Amino acid sequence: MLLLRSPAVLPLAPPPRFLRRLPQPRAVSSSSSSPFQPPPPPGMETTYKFGPYKINAREVFHATPLSYAMVNLRPLLPGNILVCPKREVKRFADLSSDETSDLWVTAKEVGVRLEQYHKASSLTFAIQDGPQAGQTVPHVHIHVIPRKKGDFEKNDEIYDAIDVKEKELKEKLDLDIERKDRSMEEMAHEANEYRALFS
Repeated sequence: MLLLRSPAVLPLAPPPRFLRRLPQPRAVSSSSSSPFQPPPPPGMETTYKFGPYKINAREVFHATPLSYAMVNLRPLLPGNILVCPKREVKRFADLSSDETSDLWVTAKEVGVRLEQYHKASSLTFAIQDGPQAGQTVPHVHIHVIPRKKGDFEKNDEIYDAIDVKEKELKEKLDLDIERKDRSMEEMAHEANEYRALFS
């Protein structure tokens, strides 16, 4: 697992109004309960791939030619998002040099904005590279998590929490057991808030 820390927050325009705190939630889309699907925002694709799953463009708030950032169906902490390569790649070593650079630059840019937006003081960047590392969706992704003092009693407990969330996600995807996931409308609202950070 890779850990990088953000030493400072860069000055940015004031963030939009704060999101209401949503109940404990995580990533991989369920279908929208609404029969009407609004078109994706300008410059965004209609759907994105996350391993074998289709991600609705309403969940994606930032994209580059090689990467995209999406809200999390069940975030560990407020602002916990995922940055993924657009190409479906199972392992980090299989990314091209351009994809690797773009993925990390995207994670950095998204992290800086979300750290300021959530009035956090640090960031956790984490990759679980392969099944034995806890990766449950076979698609490279970076967890970007804004951090505040005291969000975990012991700072490194976040890694155990990431492992638990990944296992819960796998159970949902494999067994379809009942869970309290966020609705598409909640995730689309959060993605819209974050999208405004890049305009």
